Amino acid sequence: MKRPAQWFGVGRTETGQVRPTNQDAFAVINECMLWVVADGMGGHPAGDLAARMAVDSVVRGASQASAALQQTSDHPSRPLADLLAAANREIIEKADAQPTLRGMGTTVVAMIIGSGPIPVAHIAHLGDSRAYLYRSGTLRQLTRDHTLVEKYLQDGLIGAAEAKTHPRRHVLTRALGMEPDLPPERMSISLTSDDLLLLCSDGLTKMLADHEIALLLSRTEGDPARACDALIEEALNRGGEDNVTVVVCASMPPARDGSPAIDKKVAGM
Repeated sequence: MKRPAQWFGVGRTETGQVRPTNQDAFAVINECMLWVVADGMGGHPAGDLAARMAVDSVVRGASQASAALQQTSDHPSRPLADLLAAANREIIEKADAQPTLRGMGTTVVAMIIGSGPIPVAHIAHLGDSRAYLYRSGTLRQLTRDHTLVEKYLQDGLIGAAEAKTHPRRHVLTRALGMEPDLPPERMSISLTSDDLLLLCSDGLTKMLADHEIALLLSRTEGDPARACDALIEEALNRGGEDNVTVVVCASMPPARDGSPAIDKKVAGM
């Protein structure tokens, strides 16, 4: 029987050209096929701490519940959403215990790929950090931004052109730390072996339009490391107005000894 391909990711984060500190954090845990990006809320206390707490909480919880995360069920993304809910509680409890941290919060997008014969990406998120699928030359946004402008769009109050420059386009309606019982949005999608998956903070999408991201990915021959570097460098070349973080995932066959290639990285500044 043909063994399923493994999936691996590569991540990179940069402070950018404008912000004095980096409030993004990410994790690449390839042995669990788990990837996370978080972006601390700008203008709020301890956004960097909130982002690191979110990533650390998800990684810690995933290591304790890897079997549940990998299983195929009617609601396969629910265990991942539960990890984000746990991270939310930790952030709120930390802020309640330390008044100087009141109001801290972070966006988060997390993804795990099931280990069954048909690979399925399970995604859960809060905020405007995004997940994308790049397939056959086409880039598809998998997540929906939790922002006021996105809500205005859905309600028909503004058009797509106005949304791009609206003064409240980065005001969040959902994020970790905002409310005790704020459910993450979740989704699942079947994959093919040639797919690329991208997780990113809004420091990328502020600087690059989707068609520009797709063009850069088309030039990297499916190599996640090359894709990370190309996206980050172009965002910096365009001005790097915000912290920028990307994680790119691709499929790979098992190693000859039957074990997958493994990489592990957790980063935050």
